[in-house]
Amino acid sequence: MRADAQRNYDRLLEEAKQAFIVHGTDVALEDIARHAGVGIGTLYRHFPDRYSLMNAVFIRELDALTERAQELVTADDPADALFAWLRAVATHSAAYRGLSSAILAQSDGRMHQCKTRLRESGCALLVRAQEAGAVRPGVDIGDLLKLTSAIVLAAEKNPEDRQTFDRLMSLAVNGILTPGGVGAGSE
Repeated sequence: MRADAQRNYDRLLEEAKQAFIVHGTDVALEDIARHAGVGIGTLYRHFPDRYSLMNAVFIRELDALTERAQELVTADDPADALFAWLRAVATHSAAYRGLSSAILAQSDGRMHQCKTRLRESGCALLVRAQEAGAVRPGVDIGDLLKLTSAIVLAAEKNPEDRQTFDRLMSLAVNGILTPGGVGAGSE
C-alpha cells in the first residue's frame, strides 16, 4: 500500500474507533470520512461496507483480549479465568455502543473476523475449565460469546440500572457451572 493510502487507512480506523465509542456503530460513514480528512469514496475503497470497517477497527482492538486470554490460560482456577475473560470481552463490547447488537444480528458472516478471533481466544479457556470439571461439557465458546453479547446488549438498553450486567452474568455463570463444580468464586 502506498504511504498516503496507508495514512488514510490508519486515519479512517482511528476516526471510526472514536466515532463508534462516542456515537455507536450506526454513526454516519460520511462523518467518519470527513473527520479523517478524506472523501467517502476513499472510505469505501478501503472498506466496502460498514461491517468491513467495523471488523477492521475491532480486529485491532481484539489484540488486548487475545493477550488477556493467554495470561489467564495458566490461572489457578480455570472457571474463574474463563469468566474473567468473558468480563473483559463484555467491557470491550460495552465501550462500543451497538457492537454487541451488530455481532448478534449478523448471522450472515459480516462480523466473521471478530467472531473467529474471539472464539480462538476463548476456546482454550473454556476447554481448560471443562477438563477441570468446572463447566458443563456441552457448553460451546460461540454460545458463551453470544450470551455475553446479549447480556451487554441488555445492559445497554437499561443504563440506569448499573447492576444489570453483573446480575445477568452471575445467572449465566451459575447456569454453565457443573453441579458442585469449582470456580467462579469471584462471581
